Amino acid sequence: MRILVAEDEARLAVTIARGLKNKGMAVDVAYDGAEALEKATVNDYDVILLDRDLPKVHGDDVCRQLIESENEARILMLTAARSIDERVHGLNLGADDYLSKPFDFSELVARIHALMRRSAAPAAAILEHNGIELDPQRRAVSRNGTELSLTRKEFGVLEVLLRADGATVSSEEILEKVWDENIDPFTNVVRVTVMTLRRKLGDPPVIETVTGVGYRM
Repeated sequence: MRILVAEDEARLAVTIARGLKNKGMAVDVAYDGAEALEKATVNDYDVILLDRDLPKVHGDDVCRQLIESENEARILMLTAARSIDERVHGLNLGADDYLSKPFDFSELVARIHALMRRSAAPAAAILEHNGIELDPQRRAVSRNGTELSLTRKEFGVLEVLLRADGATVSSEEILEKVWDENIDPFTNVVRVTVMTLRRKLGDPPVIETVTGVGYRM
């Protein structure tokens, strides 16, 4: 899952980003509305956490432009405003959910997962392939009944490949979904992660390299 945190309070933005990364999500941060729009145009996000009171471009206008451009990301608006009218206005702009500050981090995570479950193509609760079972909610992986210990990035790569359901996924797409914008696009981190993942998954091999294209299950 890739998240954009659009929040001008730097300390809060960094805290949210760190917490979501610890939950296994890839997270980018934008500190004003113009930057948020730019990043949302360049990258494919699953959820955008959008502070309503952003500088340069107001959060309302960011939300409106994202909706008009048919951006597929779910929008969770964050604001210090608590009145019902404020919440209704934010939802009327097209936001999928609304959360007032201050909020509990566990509630934020729960709302993000709820937004993903409401997506147009809900994912299977358990992803399975050739004896492999991946549970996104428990962040657990097993093969033929044996629990496997994977790093967050190994788990993310495996989840992307399983969700592709046999389709080939490019290294660039894996980078975009599992890492964040700070990763070097010319890095070999995907190849190395796939190599260690193959070793942990064991035999028979289940991840195929499609030369010049990417990887598939």
